[in-house]
Amino acid sequence: MRYGVCTWIFGDQPLPEVAARLASLGYDGVELMGDLARVDAREVKGVLSGHGLRVLSLTPQNVDLAHPDSRMRQEALDYYYHLLDLASALDNPIVCCHGAVGRVRAVTSYQEEWSLFVEAVRHIAQRAEQQGLSLAMEVLNRYEAHLLNTAREALRFIQEVSMENVGILLDAYHMNIDEADLRSAILAVREHLFLFHAADSNRQAVGRGHTDFIGVMRALHEVGYDGSVIIECTASGPDPFTPIKGEGWREEVWQYVAESLGLLRMYERLVWNERG
Repeated sequence: MRYGVCTWIFGDQPLPEVAARLASLGYDGVELMGDLARVDAREVKGVLSGHGLRVLSLTPQNVDLAHPDSRMRQEALDYYYHLLDLASALDNPIVCCHGAVGRVRAVTSYQEEWSLFVEAVRHIAQRAEQQGLSLAMEVLNRYEAHLLNTAREALRFIQEVSMENVGILLDAYHMNIDEADLRSAILAVREHLFLFHAADSNRQAVGRGHTDFIGVMRALHEVGYDGSVIIECTASGPDPFTPIKGEGWREEVWQYVAESLGLLRMYERLVWNERG
């Protein structure tokens, strides 16, 4: 498997600095924040390739593809169409997609907004297919979004979208909240798992919470997952929507990033040895 880190967890630290440190730790790449106003594809590729890294996936800004207001949905669609163009310029990383973060209830009804979400993602997927791109629908916990809170909901969603280039992004932190069992959730989606995010139960480094990551790694191997594992932990402190937590947060995040990679690679070796 390949290992990367979400760039948003580093806040305002410049990409050249982030890339140099990630390369020194042994990472393979990044999940880049899709800030269309600030990202220059040529510059990003130059910085990353200079350190032997690449963009493994793109995470979107917070737009609302399921909102009943048609203007808001169209703005969200336009954003994703431009995000697809960015992905094409960055050598086709996986494009992540999710519901509106911070909106935890429907404006109209759950079913209506589910249907609007399916329709919008189908439009994006059709455009992505023309560009040779894949979408990964991220499963978020119920305290951050009201759509796609479990693996089985995501599986039903992509079945309704019915596009082969649309899969699922599971995140160990979110799964810890809404899944009865992490292994069962991974086994449920199987070949539809396009991307995996890793942070412990407290959204800190792998190994600093109570998530059974050896079990997670066993399940990933059981379903034949050979994609990217993206670290998305944040420094301790309030407000899950910002990486900036107060004095010393940068050093804490870098400590978490180093610890997480070391443990995950060790667990991966253990699982491989178990399987002979």
